[in-house]
Amino acid sequence: MKAFRDAVLANDIDAVGALFADDIVFTSPVAFAPYPGKPIAYAIIEAVMGVFEGFHYVREIGHDGDADTALVFEATVDGKSVNGCDFIHVNDEGLIDSLTVMVRPLSGANALSAAMGARFESIKERAAAMVAMQS
Repeated sequence: MKAFRDAVLANDIDAVGALFADDIVFTSPVAFAPYPGKPIAYAIIEAVMGVFEGFHYVREIGHDGDADTALVFEATVDGKSVNGCDFIHVNDEGLIDSLTVMVRPLSGANALSAAMGARFESIKERAAAMVAMQS
């Protein structure tokens, strides 16, 4: 999905969030349970954008306008190389309702888990503040 790719590469979290459906489900590469809802997905992606270094996409699988797209990426987390893929599904309105991220190798996944774990309380607080603002 070109709009998502462009927003991520521009480090524009608001543009990324504008692409999310309210009922988006974010599935993390380092957490067991998925995270439902736009506020938590937004807060997680915002934090990830600060954790990944040298993030860039290397390939897109699918065509713009398809319901399903895969974006293959490379980055570094705490000195560990990460290869990964964003699996994106859009709903009938063209908004992302499912975002699943996978990463490898294990050393990179562990570095990502540690970096995100250290930020997770602030991620939850950011999501809660967003929910409160919507009320």
